[in-house]
Amino acid sequence: MNVAFLISRAAVVPLAAMLSVTAVWAQGTAANSYPTRAIRLIVAYPPGGGTDVIARILAQKMSEGLGKQLVVDNRGGADTIIGTDLVAKAAPDGYTVGVATSTLTINTALYAKLPYDVARDFAPVTLQMKGLYVLVVHPSVAAKSMSELVALIKSAPGKLNAANAGPGSPSHLGLAQLNTYPGLKVVGINYKGAGPAAASVLSGETQIMVVSMPTVIQQIQAGRLRALAVTSTQRSPSVPDLPTAAEAGLPGFEASNWYGLIVPARTGKAQINRLYEESRKALAQADVKRRLVDLGADIVASTPEEFGVFIRAELVKWAKLTRDAGIKPE
Repeated sequence: MNVAFLISRAAVVPLAAMLSVTAVWAQGTAANSYPTRAIRLIVAYPPGGGTDVIARILAQKMSEGLGKQLVVDNRGGADTIIGTDLVAKAAPDGYTVGVATSTLTINTALYAKLPYDVARDFAPVTLQMKGLYVLVVHPSVAAKSMSELVALIKSAPGKLNAANAGPGSPSHLGLAQLNTYPGLKVVGINYKGAGPAAASVLSGETQIMVVSMPTVIQQIQAGRLRALAVTSTQRSPSVPDLPTAAEAGLPGFEASNWYGLIVPARTGKAQINRLYEESRKALAQADVKRRLVDLGADIVASTPEEFGVFIRAELVKWAKLTRDAGIKPE
């Protein structure tokens, strides 16, 4: 056998091992140094809505843990499609993070064509919490309870206007559910986000809305809006005296939301884990927990893997619900 070949082969093996070790070391160094600059947190909603409020609470705390600023970038419009697409198209380097809500999975059932594929174009980071939604009315509405509102609507179907935060939002689907009950009919009016929709109820332009608690809690406390029911399946510890819509006369009624973090597909595992850990730590802080619970949030703090399973289940659920309700993709 050729001696030169044996010598060259012997030299290649340790060289390959050395290169492998070097690559692993480089990856580890990059992960340990992440982040080295500010991170953009895309919120696909206008400022002032519940998602924006929650995002800013957590962005502040996560920034402290990351050592770099998590900068909120509101990119509302097109039922969250604009902001979500920005996340999908961003470089997978850990410096663009998206706030995901239930609209992420609802839109796949409502739109025949999207510029991104939820299952393909995103990597899950964490399901942070599930949020409380409430049914509110303008104080001029002559109903002090959910049962009184049901009776009022039945007495004059189509007279009251209901605001929603856009197609596919929990407020939209809540309104669609409301109109499925015998004798109930309200006129839905779309707005570009929860903030503008809630403003229309405050002004009296519309009279009813299913909305996230963070968006309207101050107005409820000030008496500028009247909350009649929570739209979750169970009463909330933050407002224990407020009945569910189901127990107040609308059996099966449910409208809620969830909040999590996503990044572009192919983002490094190390960056994803760092973001998850800082989110988990932020959610565990007493002052953050207190503020979120006061807003009606149910903290989850799932792992990336758990969030991935959750998203897949949501895609199946909304496809079935929209099909059963006769809502056709646009």
